[in-house]
Amino acid sequence: MTDDLAELTSLNRDYVNSVQTSDVKRFDEILADDFYCSNPDKSLVDRAGFLKQTAVPVAIRDLEAHDVRIRVMGNFAIIHAATSYITPDGKPAAGRYTDCWARQNGRWLAVSAHVSR
Repeated sequence: MTDDLAELTSLNRDYVNSVQTSDVKRFDEILADDFYCSNPDKSLVDRAGFLKQTAVPVAIRDLEAHDVRIRVMGNFAIIHAATSYITPDGKPAAGRYTDCWARQNGRWLAVSAHVSR
């Protein structure tokens, strides 16, 4: 379980960094084929839609995850976290996310995400 926590901690860091830097390539490596994301605007996008929206550079800066809680349940894991960032007009803002991960063929892959602001 310690190895799983270390790997999921690293994957979570990659996920957050990939949002900030619009790193479609990294997301392509860590998202399951059947991935879905619930966006803050209440839209639901599949993997292709998520990669498309990720390709558009974000206007926020200094995105960070806080209070990260990782729960491993066999081949399934849930990550809850708070976020902080700076809006385009320079104001501090915050949100939360919940990501679900599944071990598939020996690799942890993100299968679901829910983002709120």
